Order: sequence, then structure tokens, then C-alpha cells
Amino acid sequence: MFTLCIYPCLSISLCFSLSHKDLNFLLKTHFGFSVFCLSLPSITLMASIIESGWLYLITHFSDFQLASMGSFLLHESVFFLSGLPFIYLERAGLLSKYKIQTKNNTPTAQEKCITRLLLYHFSVNLPLMIVSYPVFRCMGMRSSLPLPSWKVVLTQIIFYFILEDFVFYWGHRVLHTKWLYKHVHSVHHEYATPFGLTSEYAHPAEILFLGFATIVGPAITGPHLITLWLWMVLRVLETVEAHCGYHFPWSLSNFLPLYGGADFHDYHHRLLYTKSGNYSSTFVYMDCTLVLHLCLMHVHEALDHYSL
Repeated sequence: MFTLCIYPCLSISLCFSLSHKDLNFLLKTHFGFSVFCLSLPSITLMASIIESGWLYLITHFSDFQLASMGSFLLHESVFFLSGLPFIYLERAGLLSKYKIQTKNNTPTAQEKCITRLLLYHFSVNLPLMIVSYPVFRCMGMRSSLPLPSWKVVLTQIIFYFILEDFVFYWGHRVLHTKWLYKHVHSVHHEYATPFGLTSEYAHPAEILFLGFATIVGPAITGPHLITLWLWMVLRVLETVEAHCGYHFPWSLSNFLPLYGGADFHDYHHRLLYTKSGNYSSTFVYMDCTLVLHLCLMHVHEALDHYSL
């Protein structure tokens, strides 16, 4: 599912003040083909449609409406449309050879997850989006034309992923301390066999705590609203994929070495909290670095012991 993220990213970037020369360089460098293989009128048409659509939004809705209700509706649409198919796959037994765990969740457990999610989304997520609007405005968020260049969008999205992963890693480790796990994080771990929608099944305190990792990047850079929406879509698709419970041949972790994916995070849910590891949200380098550091510490201690 996450592998589809590159297409909206590319499509949106086409209209962000992107010259024919810049687009040609981007496609040749990252995708191996030239813009001359594409129809220039079709590119121009796509850019015009996206910009016209954005003009319609900012003309008919206020910044507050777009940043709060618009963000909420976009989040709910992407989250449930990407997460619900995995419930169907599990119930129907389709693609079972790619399922990481043989155990299935009961329909009752799945329905409980959906009910609790709707409650938390409307009572926690929506109010949070509303009250955070003034903060983002103060940090420089805007929704007006012109749209940002693809270079700005790409740079900010990469920065958000790296920063979010770093902050999430340490916050997640804190949640796995004994008291916080028992009273807060254990809610998320009620599902030892995760499926897509369990990605956001958590205690309200955890939603606020780890949600900081997602918004800290945009809060620092003050992005255009369309960049913020793109970041939100990619982050939702990534976390749903990490909890989907399936490892497909086309999963991104098969092609991107540092990407964790479903297999990486599923392991985290299968084990007891004191032994789980795999705390990162997106990439694996934080976990690998810390494990290597601990191993070197033990080796150093052993060498000191035998040298005495």
C-alpha cells in the first residue's frame, strides 16, 4: 500500500512551479526516463487541474476550515480506505500465504477496534486539529497560491520522515517502561496480531504523546497546507502498512533496505513488552544503531573484566 505513495507525490509536484527542464531532470534521475517520453500537454493539463482544484478550495473555504475540518476529512478517508481492505483479506482468507502470523482476529475484536477508533478520532484527533491551527499559523503555514516548488515539498517531506522517526523512536521506548506500558501503551498492544486499522488504536494519552512526533516537523518548517496534507497522507499509509499483518512481494521493505515495514513492526507486537525491540516507526537504523551500541558496550565490559 505504501508503495503507491510516490504517485500522488509526483503528481502534486508537477504543478509546484516545475519547469519542463526541472521535471525532465527529476524523472531521469529518479525514475530512469525522460519527460520527453510524456505528453507535455498532458503534464500541463494535470498541473492546471491541480492548481484549479486548489484555487476552488481556498476560494470557497477559509484557512481554518481547510486546516482543521479539511485535514480531518482527508485523514479519515485515507486511513479507513487503506485500512479496511486488510480486515476483508483476513476474514476472507485471501492472500493468506503472505500473512505474517497464522492467527486471525475475531470479528468482535475488529469491530471493537473500529468503534474505539471512531470515538478517539472525533473526541481527540478532531479537537487537536482545531486547537493546533493557531500554532501552525504562527509557525508560517499558508494555503494561498502559488503552490510550493517540488524541491521544497520533497525536502520538507524527507525532513519530516527522518525527524518523526527519531522522535517516535525515543517516545516509543519511553512508553515501553513498566508503568507507562501498563497504564497507557498496553492498549495499543491489545492486538498481538495487528491489522491495518490497529495502527491508530491507542490510549488517548498516547495519541497526544506520539502525535507530537508527526507534527513537530511541520511545526518547525511552517509548510504550505498542501505539503502538510501530503505528509499526512504518506504518514497514514506508512503506519497502516506497518500494521497490516502482511508481507507482500511488492512491500517497500523488499526494495528499500532501511525501511522497516510490516514484518519489522509485526515482530514488535508479537513479543512481551520487555523484550520487543523494533521501536522505530518507519526506518530501522535507530534500532540497529542502539543494538550495535549495546553489543559494543558488553564486549568492552567483557574485555575490561578479563584484563583485570
